[in-house]
Amino acid sequence: MSDQVIPQKKNNPLSGFYRQPKIYIKLPSSGRFYPDGSLDMSSTGDYPVFAMTAKDELMFKTPDALLSGQSTVEVIKSCIPAILDPWKMPSIDLDVCLIAIRIATYGDSMEVTSECPNCKSENEYDINLSSWLEKFVNFEYQELINHEELKLYVRPYNYQEVTKNTIKTFEQQRIFSIVNDENISDEEKIDKFSKSFVKLTELTVDIVAGCISRIETPTGSTDDHDFIMEFINNCPKDIFDKISQHITEIKETIELKPQDVVCTHCSTEYILPITMDQSNFFAVRS
Repeated sequence: MSDQVIPQKKNNPLSGFYRQPKIYIKLPSSGRFYPDGSLDMSSTGDYPVFAMTAKDELMFKTPDALLSGQSTVEVIKSCIPAILDPWKMPSIDLDVCLIAIRIATYGDSMEVTSECPNCKSENEYDINLSSWLEKFVNFEYQELINHEELKLYVRPYNYQEVTKNTIKTFEQQRIFSIVNDENISDEEKIDKFSKSFVKLTELTVDIVAGCISRIETPTGSTDDHDFIMEFINNCPKDIFDKISQHITEIKETIELKPQDVVCTHCSTEYILPITMDQSNFFAVRS
């Protein structure tokens, strides 16, 4: 019986023309808060970023995928392959990664169009994204919250929880639409409002409790999620508010800041907000 010949895989002559890393970034998290198997840790702390492919660009034009977060996950996996499971990436890394992908694909400058609040003329401004990235080279996430005898260790949201928080925003909008709907009777409004409000409250508590990794007390400590959830449901309001405020302040620290601009038509000074809405952030080549 002759030995079976295993066919050798051919080398693709086009492989030398595949994408190469365009830039390298440091993650604000420094690789912390990633569960095992969700990040291919770099020994230097630098992570390669590739430009988007045509398929990646199309992902950001799919409304359903944008809403669910799936498009963002797929593009990050494609362009920053060291992040093996973007659903589990801490939110403090999210904007940095998306901005790095945009830089790798389109360059440092992002053109933003804005209407002057005074003369209503349209203005175009160039935003330097690389300078924003440089601000986070030495970023350090503060996970400890001290409250009297308690030490609460709070991790940042992961991307899956960010998406869950988006659902919370839609639920808030749903509540407002119920209140303003003139075609619904007052009794039905109260019923629908109550159900939506309960759902929103439960979602808020669940998200906050999920961000607490450990609580230390003079009599012991725990990282048991069920114990932590029970504590959050029974703790004084000021503790809950302190945790929520800490999470919000961290989020605001890493967001793209509004820019002070001057109208090129009437010289009015105003503030230009910069958003990370993927539906337009990756839409225009600049």
